[in-house]
Amino acid sequence: MSVLRRSVGVGHTWGVHSHRSRGGGSPLSSVSKGIKKVEVGLKWDPSPIGEPANDLDIIAATYTADAPYGSPVYLVHFDSRSPDGTISLNRDSRTGQGFGYDEVMTLELDRLAPTLTRVVVGVAIQQHEEEKVFGDITNAAFRIREGHTDLALNNLAGVSGCSASTIAEFTRDASGAWSFREVIHGFDADPTSFASRMGGELISLDQDPAGPPAT
Repeated sequence: MSVLRRSVGVGHTWGVHSHRSRGGGSPLSSVSKGIKKVEVGLKWDPSPIGEPANDLDIIAATYTADAPYGSPVYLVHFDSRSPDGTISLNRDSRTGQGFGYDEVMTLELDRLAPTLTRVVVGVAIQQHEEEKVFGDITNAAFRIREGHTDLALNNLAGVSGCSASTIAEFTRDASGAWSFREVIHGFDADPTSFASRMGGELISLDQDPAGPPAT
């Protein structure tokens, strides 16, 4: 698995804790079916002058029907693209500077290899001199849309104490149709560790009415 670290950060032993979230989301439907091509946009504000840059990354992981919660077949992120170009990072930012969405990833689900039946998308913070969590990043938010239809909008407030989080799960059924589910599941992990864990079985909010567990 490729290393998802742009530079070496301070020494830190990351935990393996994860956190389910209810807050920060839009009132959009949590499940959409018949998805073909989606765009994931991520934005955030730059860090104050003189402080280390805020650097967030979109990560996508693909899985097969034989091992839907195992190791990913491949990862797509700032330093890696899908072998066939069906998942691509169209825009990458290391600072959050600029207008609109700072990072944009396109997933052409209807063109994915038939052996791939699950894709999980997440967001992770690159750790530099100072450890950061989403609560330290001003105006962090993501949008998932198909065409001009927004499928999900979320500001990650529900995982403000985490350094990484899944944001979406796409699954293919027996007929070949893809479904989307917004799943905000926070992790205390650096990008590399998060990429190896983000494919674990995720619990949706409607399956967990009691809310997030105590930590």
